[in-house]
Amino acid sequence: MPETLAEKANKLPLLPGVYIMLDKHGEVIYVGKAKKLKNRVSSYFHGEHLPKVAAMVEKVEDFNVIVAGSEFEALVLENSLIKRHKPHYNILLKDDKGYPFIRVDVKSAYPTMSIANRAGKDGARYLGPFGSRGQTKEIISTLSKALLLPDCGRKFPRDIGRERPCLNYHMGACAGWCLKDSSAEDYRRRMEQAVLILEGKSGELLDELTRQMEQAAEELRFEYAAELRDRKRAIEHLTNRQRVISTAFADTDAVGFCRGAKSCFTVLHFVSGDLAGKDVEMLDEPLEEDAEAVSGLVRQYYAARRGALPKTVLLPLELEDREELEALLNEQGGRKVHLETPKRGERMRLIESAALNAREEILRRTTAAQRRSKTLEWLQKALELEAFPHRIEAFDISNLRDSGIVAGMTVHIDGKPVRKDFRRFRIRDLEQQDDYASMHQAVSRRLQRFLDGDEKFAPLPDLLLIDGGDRHAAVAEEALRELGLSLPVFGMVKDDRHRTRALITSDGREIGIQANPAVFALVGNIQEETHRYSIEYQRLLRQEAYGSSLDKIPGVGPKRRDELVRAFKSVRAIREAGLEELCKVVPKNTAQAVYAYFHTEEETSSAED
Repeated sequence: MPETLAEKANKLPLLPGVYIMLDKHGEVIYVGKAKKLKNRVSSYFHGEHLPKVAAMVEKVEDFNVIVAGSEFEALVLENSLIKRHKPHYNILLKDDKGYPFIRVDVKSAYPTMSIANRAGKDGARYLGPFGSRGQTKEIISTLSKALLLPDCGRKFPRDIGRERPCLNYHMGACAGWCLKDSSAEDYRRRMEQAVLILEGKSGELLDELTRQMEQAAEELRFEYAAELRDRKRAIEHLTNRQRVISTAFADTDAVGFCRGAKSCFTVLHFVSGDLAGKDVEMLDEPLEEDAEAVSGLVRQYYAARRGALPKTVLLPLELEDREELEALLNEQGGRKVHLETPKRGERMRLIESAALNAREEILRRTTAAQRRSKTLEWLQKALELEAFPHRIEAFDISNLRDSGIVAGMTVHIDGKPVRKDFRRFRIRDLEQQDDYASMHQAVSRRLQRFLDGDEKFAPLPDLLLIDGGDRHAAVAEEALRELGLSLPVFGMVKDDRHRTRALITSDGREIGIQANPAVFALVGNIQEETHRYSIEYQRLLRQEAYGSSLDKIPGVGPKRRDELVRAFKSVRAIREAGLEELCKVVPKNTAQAVYAYFHTEEETSSAED
């Protein structure tokens, strides 16, 4: 009898290493690392999993493992295998294209700046990496204009003195290096200044230019001093405007991660406390838990930015492999990189800003329908529903003491209210207030109408939400059983601020929803909508009852009627009020008419008796 995957996993050692999941074709579909291979790999073949994990496990036909000497070795090995195989179920940054560098051929008498996809070992200077190729081209162009370096196709010294200077020279955007009297030494000095700016050392450069300008003025070389002044101003303008140059040399990065209709990974770059740039990656929902997903994303992100790592990376949550990840980044960057998860203070605010940026990117790049669908998926997982909650019906009871007891039923399809399907029920045959009996009657009548073939009550919902606690949910379940039906039923429990804090089963098991803002908002809105709808019906019936008596009084229109109802609450109280009390609410002539109507009515009734 062939060995099962669970049996194979159970024989693994309790050592760190990497596991490689294979499909029926022998293709690598997932790579992971583990502190203890036996425990981690065995977990895939036991118990329930989230849908995406379950989908991956269904495709696993076999697995391999590689035992590592340490958790750090396992981290490095996992990183290498993910890069090589790009497994379908691993979280991957979209292009893995890396970021462009600016190459300066320092060996040349007239160095030039160009774009390179990666840092080479040819003796040239490689600065960066920077953002997109478009941003990098803009940086080179802006630097050339600020320092009056050539931005044309001429080669130096070959083209010196061959032709007249181009339009850039006449516009003051180039110092005219193609002229015969141009200085190679000055050219190299300006290129060195460009390198200082690209290295994030513009402050040192400005100090040096200020010193040279003052010295030139003292030596009465006013033209040269003016030239240095103009160059200093151009560099100041450049460093204020072209913040993207500083992103490669950020001293602090703040990482944000958010799951929504899609997932988003953001990195905010800070230089001396100022925001210098932002990178965003939109992803499908990761298979991994948040901490593991963030660890993998940080590894991939900084692998593409080799040589341009910040001093500090602020993380949104604690990582189990923080020390190993820190060691890996130190090795990649060739410098000490500190990983930190702040809990308070200014650094915590930077993390909150990164998280906010991630949430806003998801909102901006997804539709409302996508977000609602994802929220309902989360609700399905949290409540362990077999069916997707496409149609949700909710019930609430409203009454005024022992009279006017009503129920409201709302319908939400794919997270949106469908008001044409809302239904109202006037509770019958109850002599006193009884919320449980009222709820039982309302749910029973709704279901019976469906069983009777009433199209207005079709189809049945995928989920029933009942305003109240476990006993309210229990009476709704009882109504279902009596009619031979079975549907998932949950009560909506409120907190002390009258907001839905949890859903509850008939046996008292609470499912918290406050940790997920989208689900919390959806269920809260459903409860509020249902409560409002039932209250409206109760008020409508009350107004009809009041109206039947008060509308008969000459001189009492809708406005005065509503004023009396608001003040006295019932027709009986209005009838028993004295003339002086009525005058406090409505004008004297209206009060006299109301008083006369009820007292004349009483006298007539007495005479007939």
